[in-house]
Parts: sequence; structure tokens; C-alpha cells
Amino acid sequence: MPEKQQWTIATTEQPPEKFIQAVKQYTPASSGLYAAQLLWQRGIKDNQQLAAFVNHKTYQPASPFEFGQEMHLAIARLQQVYNNKEKIAIWGDFDADGITATSVLWDGLGEFFVQNTQLIYYIPNRLKESHGLNNQGIDNLAKQGCKLIVTCDTGSTNIDEIVYAKQLGIDVIVTDHHTLPAERPPVAAIINPRYLPREHQLFHLSGVAVAYKLVEALYQKMPNVPQHPLEDLLDLVAVGLIADLVQLSGDCRYLAQVGIQRLQEDFKQPAAARRRPGVGRLLELCQKSGDRPTDISFGLGPRINAVSRIQGDASFCVELLTSRDAKRCNELAEVTELANARRKSLQKDVQAQVTQKLTQLDLSTTSVIVLEDAQWPAGVLGLVAGQVAQETGRPTILLSTEGLGSREWGMGNREDSTPTPYSLLPTPPSLARGSARSVNSVDLYQLVKDQAHLLHRFGGHPFAAGLSLPIENIPLFTAAINQQLRQSLGGTTLTPTLQADLTLTVADLGKELFLELKLLEPCGMGNPVPKLLIQNCWFENTWNRNIRDSKGKEVKYIKTEFKIRDDSSKVGFPGIWWGHYRDEVPQSRCDVIVELDYNSYADTNKGIKPHYEVRLLAVRPCANAAEFTSTNNLDFILDWRNLSNPKSSEFKTHNSALILEDCPTNWDDLRAWLRRSLYNNQQLAIAWSKPNQQPPNQIWLTLVGIAKYLSRTNQPVTRVQLLEKLGIRDQTLFWGIKALKYLGFTVKLQDRYLQISWDAINNSENHADEAISQFLAAIQEEQFQQQYFAEVPLSTIMAIVRSQELKVSSIVGWVERSETLPPVFNG
Repeated sequence: MPEKQQWTIATTEQPPEKFIQAVKQYTPASSGLYAAQLLWQRGIKDNQQLAAFVNHKTYQPASPFEFGQEMHLAIARLQQVYNNKEKIAIWGDFDADGITATSVLWDGLGEFFVQNTQLIYYIPNRLKESHGLNNQGIDNLAKQGCKLIVTCDTGSTNIDEIVYAKQLGIDVIVTDHHTLPAERPPVAAIINPRYLPREHQLFHLSGVAVAYKLVEALYQKMPNVPQHPLEDLLDLVAVGLIADLVQLSGDCRYLAQVGIQRLQEDFKQPAAARRRPGVGRLLELCQKSGDRPTDISFGLGPRINAVSRIQGDASFCVELLTSRDAKRCNELAEVTELANARRKSLQKDVQAQVTQKLTQLDLSTTSVIVLEDAQWPAGVLGLVAGQVAQETGRPTILLSTEGLGSREWGMGNREDSTPTPYSLLPTPPSLARGSARSVNSVDLYQLVKDQAHLLHRFGGHPFAAGLSLPIENIPLFTAAINQQLRQSLGGTTLTPTLQADLTLTVADLGKELFLELKLLEPCGMGNPVPKLLIQNCWFENTWNRNIRDSKGKEVKYIKTEFKIRDDSSKVGFPGIWWGHYRDEVPQSRCDVIVELDYNSYADTNKGIKPHYEVRLLAVRPCANAAEFTSTNNLDFILDWRNLSNPKSSEFKTHNSALILEDCPTNWDDLRAWLRRSLYNNQQLAIAWSKPNQQPPNQIWLTLVGIAKYLSRTNQPVTRVQLLEKLGIRDQTLFWGIKALKYLGFTVKLQDRYLQISWDAINNSENHADEAISQFLAAIQEEQFQQQYFAEVPLSTIMAIVRSQELKVSSIVGWVERSETLPPVFNG
């Protein structure tokens, strides 16, 4: 169970009046005081620093040759390839930083080498190979005649694999930003900003930014070859930088600023004229415009990451980001969107199970949380570990003990970067594989590294790591890493903390403050989004809304909308609380920590206009506020699934139970029944059977057949009759009716009956294919969810309920961050 959160307020030192006036020059519509306080807190304390921070045009980016001899070696080898017409392979990575880095090299090096013949790319399968170089992939490239591998976002510690490539006559140029090896590997060149001093303006570059610097150097050395400007790559650089959550200072901030500008400019173009139609379509799907860093961190980034988490192979994402074929990009964007939806389902499932396991831990004696399960999909463990670490204030390691195939064994791995030689281990042992996340400035990488003798592989950085180890070593590893952290803490207790940057009132909120704080964007590590403390306030007009995706299907998130007020204003200010119900909102005065945002979403049909709002992060009662209470009696769910007749006399002892026979397709449906049973003080019997699903194409043909029959006989039909005959839900039927209309059918509602007729004049078969595809996709998604709920363990359902109950009883509510945010932030 998450511990009560500790709130802190950033130390406020009043900046000099001269500095405040300097800031005000950039915020003419406001006093500039709040922005000045934040900038002063964050180390921006003179006019030169201020100008470089705020205006990218005054910043002087570093030359790519600041990497010294290594960059010169890399360019010399690339020039040799160019002159000798050798074949190159880009070896990328499957997360958003790695995908964008691969795309930058694909487009950038593609100006010098012919794509698909002289230049190819390879991205490991996340679920089969994991990060980094591996011998099997190198063999594959050798057979294709490659003489040079250029890595991006990976490779620094793959010593054995680099040696192996060299034995096959393949040179390697490493571009990476992860952990350095003890000694320089035998490569043609290694470009890694960690070789630079920590204060260097290139030190915090992510993988995509390092790849960009390599291309920039090649542009400078061979300026007459490229046909397109180097700046065309900057939008991809911004996506990778912000999605990878690196510290946005120095060149990182500069590249993010100019990249977001390019991203927005391209998105404003008509869809047919965009340079990157795939990026544009992804932005449309998450209802963003590309002008804010959050459009990337909560929109584009999670979608790109979801592909490998769900499918393993994310290679098509490079095509999505670089192709100029709008039709193809739209298809790939839809696949990406579906992967993201499924990622959310899996993540929520694992989160619920982890929450259940946490109730069995004594956090007072636990310094590092280590949990394992044989059913957890490895692809989402890092996301859930990050959530748990934030909620508990403790480093968290989640391990999947599901069987690993021989392909995973012995593979090079960015996160698993200290391998036991494959030749010494002819038989793969039973391995656990997982992800670790840290908080409270605990160096997780060092903690894990100190237990290397118990591990198979590990790697990462202070706040995130990946590891694999023999299953039998998990108890030893858990005990050792906890003992080590306890000793290093010296009796200090870890608690979840949230720091507010400014204290203000409701009257301060609005456009002026937003534009003033926007001066700090792009925000990220080292320069977080300002968190605002409002004290002694209260909520009004609270209500819930279900969020639907771009296809109109309900997704598994709700949000509470509200107006927040205090004594400074007679008018409430709008706000949202993602993933929470209205009855979780305090009824009395309270303190809150919020972020101020601009919601650009508009829907004229629904009367929704762009507006400023706050995003609630945490809430606690004022000193005199009454505390919440909530029922903890959760033993009310009866599992009657797949029973022949749940209403027979066999179950008369539970004759007061509320029986749910229709298999739900999302957690909101099930949660609504749970809340109803709680309200009525009834047990809930989940009594649906495993669905007998027809192929989507057969359902479509059945619908068309019904439409033809009804139009010919002029008979009416009810919506319920159609749903029962087709075995689908309302929203899916909506797409089916839409497809029928394109075939020439007219569907009218008359006295609760649907009247279907056919008119050849209204036939629009040009658009029918897309509508039919949407209907089939809706069926597939609905069937996927039904299959999930038909088999989901009761323990998972109970954990979901328990987590909801814990939220209601908890004083502090956390917004689900990162890739778990709902569609407006995360799709």
C-alpha cells in the first residue's frame, strides 16, 4: 500500500530586482516574478544565461567535433565507405530514443548512401533479443555483405559482440549515451558524451542527439553531397530527446527547442504536404499539435514505445517516422495506436497484481522493493516499476520469471551489459528478467552493479536499469540489495515526496501565468514542469467523464473534472484529475499541488473550446479538515464464470447477489458494476462465459446479410436484436452502421426501431473500404478485450478493486505519470 506522501516546498530566494526586470522583457503581459523565482531556483542567475536559456537563437550549440578524435575517426571511416561503396548497417534500439536515432541515421546517412541497397537498418526484437548487439544479428548482417555497423543508442559495453563482428570483417562505430566500458572497445570509433566532462554542454545528449551529431559532422565534411537540409532531422531529434527523459540543458535544450518548432511547422501543413505524415497522423490520434513538450512525452513517445512492448519487433516504426507515403503511414499509425491501447491494458493488469503483492510487504522494513511473477509480460515492467517507485518512495525491481528461449540467452544487451560468455553456458538456466526504477536520488545502477555476482546481465543508469538473473538467486539478491541500501542510508527512512515550486492562489491562475511559466519550456529532467501549491481551497462542480479514443471506443480511463476555488476568487478555475472518480475529491477545504496547462482540444459539436486548466497531482486535507473513510470489505466478488446456469437453485445461498452475465470489454464497465454492488451492499457474481467469437469478416457479412433482408422486407429491428445477433457492443455496431451507409444503406431510428433501406444513389464504395476496416478493427479490439476478461484471474480483479478502494481512502491522490497518462496526455 502506498505510504502517505510527504510534501516539500522549494527553497525560495527572492531574485534581485534587476533579474526580475530582465525576465519581464520576455513576459511583457505579466510581472515575470514567478518565472524569475523559478529560473533563479534552477541556477539561471545572469542575463547571458537567461538569454541562452530562453531564446535558442542566442545559444551557441557545440560543434560535433567537440567529441574530439573519436568523431574524426568515425567520419574518416564513413568517408572510406562512401569512396569504396561498401555496405553499412544501422543497428538501432527499440525504445523511442532508439527508434528516432535509427530514423535520424536512416534519413541522414541516406543522403550519402543509397537506402535499402548500400544502407540498411536492424532493430532487435524487444521480447526475443532485448537491447544491444548480438551475434545472431551480426551473422545476418555479415551474410548481407555489410562492412560497417553504426550503432545508435546502444553498443558501448558490447565488447564481445564487437570483437565477434571484427572477426567477420565488420567494423563498428558506436554512437551511444549509456554506461561506458572499463576500457575503450576495439571499434572504429565510439561517440559517447559520457567521455566528456559532466559540465560540458553535450554531456546529457540522448541517443538520438548523438546520432544527429554524427550526421552533422558528415554534413560539414561532405557539404556538397546532401540534397536535403540537416535541419529536416531536428523534429525527430526533439521527439527522441523528450521521450527519453534526459536532462534538457545545454545542447539538449537547444535541440529540443528548435526541433519542437520544426515539428509544429510540419504539422500545420495540409496532411498531403507534410514531410513526416506518420508523425502528423500520430499527433492527430492523440489530439495534439506538436507545439508542446507534453505532446511528445505523453503522446508520441508512449505510442512509439508501445510497439516493441506489445509486438517485440518495432522495425516498422522507422518507416512510420521517415516515409513520405501518407497512406502507408496512416496504416502504420493505426497499428501503433492499437499497440498503445493494448499496452495500457497489460500495464493496468500488472499494476493491479503488483498492488496486491505490495499489501503483503512490510514497507517499514523494506528499502528496495523486489517482486516477481511468472505471468508478468517483461515489456511493461519498467513502466509499472516507475509507478511503484514514485508511490512508495523506494527503488523498485519487478521481475518476470516466465520462460526465456535460447535466443535471449547470451544476447548482448544495453541494460544487461555484463554478460557471462555464451560459450561457457551451453544450457540456458531458468532466468528471471526485469526492470528497475529509482527515486529519491538513490543510485540504482550502483546498487544493482554491486550484486553482479548474483546476476546474469545488468545495465542502465542511476534511475533506471535492466537485469536478468537465475531464478534461484532472487531471494539472495533481494536480501543483499536491501541490506546494502539500508547500510548506505544509515537509518534514514525513504518516503514518497512531492516538491512544490511555488505557492500561489486561484486568482493567480490563468493565461498570464501560463505564458509566463511557458518561458521555462521545454521542461524535463533538471527543469521540471512547475508544480504549484494552492492552500485552503475547495472543489466545486465535480463530475466524471469517460475518455474515448479517436475511433470512438471507450478506453480504460476516466477523469474527474472540477472547478477549484479559494478565498482569492469568486469564480472557480477549471481542472482535471486523471484516473480518479468524483467521490475521491474532498468535500472540505484542502491543499493541492497542481500543474497549469493549456488544453488545445476543441470540438464544436460538443461545445468544447481550448482553455486553460490545472492538472491535479496531489491533494491533502487542511489541518481542520475531516478525514476520508472507505469500506475495506472487499470479499464480495463471486467467480461464477463458465458455469452452465448461474441462476439455478445451486446458487440459492447467494440469491441476493448481483449477477453480471455480459463479459465486459474494459475495466470501467466492470468497475461500474462493482460500485453498484457496493452501493446496494450486495455481492457481485461475475457469471459470464468464455465468448464464442466469430471471425470479424463473418460478422461483417452477417451484418450485410441482415441489412439486405431488412431492406427487402421493410421489417424494423431493435438495436438489442442486432447486438445479440452479431455478438458485439454498441460502439462497434456504430462503426458497422457507418460502413453500411457507405454501401448505400440508409439507417433511421423510428420509435426505438431501426429502419434499414437501400438506395443505390447513396452508394460510396470509395470510402467503404476504410469504414469496413474500422468496423473490423473495432471487432478485433472488442474480442481481444472479451478474451482477456474471460480469463483474467479473480486475484487481478480483486487487486483492481482494492487499488480503487485504497485510492478512495488515501488522502493523497497521484496522477498516473509517464506512459500511464490517459489519452489527452498519453493517448
